[in-house]
Amino acid sequence: MLITLEAARRNIGYSQKEAANLFGIHYQTLAKLEEDSSNAPFAFIQKIPQIYKIPANNIFLVQKTSLFVC
Repeated sequence: MLITLEAARRNIGYSQKEAANLFGIHYQTLAKLEEDSSNAPFAFIQKIPQIYKIPANNIFLVQKTSLFVC
């Protein structure tokens, strides 16, 4: 099942600031990645399993607004 970055963060119970700290990035950077993860840095993607406890390939890396386009 694919989920968004925001859903993965919320599922594990982290705030943006908490998760950003674990990723080693500013919380505003994480907010931008949650809105559009289509160009997320590879180093960030590699940390997803460790921080969010789900496989990186379960994250839907896409621009959030494109989820609602038919």
